[in-house]
Amino acid sequence: MKKSEKITGILGESILSVCGILHKCLKVTAVIAAGFVLFFSVRAYFKNDVEDNYTTESALTSHAISSTKFDGVFIRDEEIIGYDGNGAVSYNVEDGGRLGNGSVIAEIYASDEQIQLNQRIAELSRELELLERIQNPGTSDSAQPADIAALIEESYRNSTYRRELGDFEDFQSEKEDMLVNLSTYQIIVDSSVDFSQKITDLKSEINSLRLSEGLPSNVITADRSAYFVSYADGYEQLFKKDAIDSLTLEMLENTEDRKLEFSHIIGKLIKGYDWYIAGVIDNSKKNYEIGDKVKLKFESCPDKFNGEIIELKATSDSKKTIVVISCKEFNYDLVQHRSERVEIIDGEFKGLKVSREAIRFKDITETVKDEDGIENEVTTSYKGVYIIQGEQVVFKKLDVIYEGKNYVLSAENKDREYLSLYDEIIVDGVDSDGK
Repeated sequence: MKKSEKITGILGESILSVCGILHKCLKVTAVIAAGFVLFFSVRAYFKNDVEDNYTTESALTSHAISSTKFDGVFIRDEEIIGYDGNGAVSYNVEDGGRLGNGSVIAEIYASDEQIQLNQRIAELSRELELLERIQNPGTSDSAQPADIAALIEESYRNSTYRRELGDFEDFQSEKEDMLVNLSTYQIIVDSSVDFSQKITDLKSEINSLRLSEGLPSNVITADRSAYFVSYADGYEQLFKKDAIDSLTLEMLENTEDRKLEFSHIIGKLIKGYDWYIAGVIDNSKKNYEIGDKVKLKFESCPDKFNGEIIELKATSDSKKTIVVISCKEFNYDLVQHRSERVEIIDGEFKGLKVSREAIRFKDITETVKDEDGIENEVTTSYKGVYIIQGEQVVFKKLDVIYEGKNYVLSAENKDREYLSLYDEIIVDGVDSDGK
């Protein structure tokens, strides 16, 4: 036999041998696959058969907030600022704005038309300033497109961040920076772009308007550092910090959220950084104590504010307690009302949601060690639920972290004796013994 024929014969036998092995493997694989199908079919059959006897729900993650809502009354040290009532008021500061000693609060002009003229001049002057920044040769001549593109992206990120924070002053500044960078980029990549004529036109219009510009007849300034509010409500002397001890149910329950319309009132100055919110709550279950750190959520504002309970005063009605909470955070929304709906948030929880009707109690005997290391058997009644585990009904303990009206939240616990995520909880069809 030739050598080549011998090699060919060996290869042929090897191929036939491999094919035989593959054939056998396929048969084994088919048997295994059939076994899996049979196993899961039987399992599903028995699982469905078990579940058909019960009403179940899956253990899923949920969130809850422990809070109390009440009608709150703002308490601040305030001083009304007025003038003689003649002329139109042009404010230099927004509500909730911070003033320094000598800062201009408002200017008094002869008419509203004069104020509108001044506002138009200010608007055009701001536009002119932006265009001059864009057109500045020192900016465009030395800039590279890639560098300007990076600045545009940075301005966009910063402006988005400031908007989400509610920092609208810095948001406006970032937005203007982005506009300058976008326009500068346009000038660099397109030499035909030129704002020179627009700048000339703006200067001409501003000069024309200034011919009719008038000076204010009066200027109102702050004599101390304070926050400003452009209205008064008549409660300024009643709800002061030094009057907290004299608060009554009648005072708090009869307070109206109002704004007085008197022509001689400019607004008011709010002294200091701290303020208080007072109201009436049901604290008969002693849910709150003096010194508790809480968060405050107001109807008029999406933000939450940190506060501390400084007083809980009992009244003749056991379900009516006067609560006073201090806070040192300030913004526009918090000075727009004297009274509004407020929520005290004393806890936020995340856990597995369980219907109350699913909860059962079971006595479990466990071996525990005492202080001397001696083992003893102790029987404890545990709160828990029954779940379907395969074909079995199994008791799982609950680690309750929050109790709602119709449900509880159980902490996610790695201990397999406790309820786990996606467990099938039996809501109905099982007694306390799991039968």
